[in-house]
Amino acid sequence: MSSPAKLRPATAPVVFTGNFLSDGRVAWLAGDGTWSPRIAEARVFPAEAAARVPQDPRVVGPYAVEVDLAAGLPTPRRFRERLRVTGPSVVAEPALRLALAS
Repeated sequence: MSSPAKLRPATAPVVFTGNFLSDGRVAWLAGDGTWSPRIAEARVFPAEAAARVPQDPRVVGPYAVEVDLAAGLPTPRRFRERLRVTGPSVVAEPALRLALAS
């Protein structure tokens, strides 16, 4: 069995992400303290804030994401989070497509 992944401290600014409990969509912690589906609204924190993950009953699995700032907008450093920014990589409502194909 493999050992758990070792977390390394953040060295770049961070934003916080998770998933909305209601529908599973990606959520980003906004500047006003609410959660937004758009990373452009995400509040950027200093690297030290990565250890203080905000908890909210409407969002599951929140965690810090290291970002670079391009034209004032956060861009995730890791591929996994860049993919999360673009939305689901599969159709979220496959039943409708199946019904139309029949």
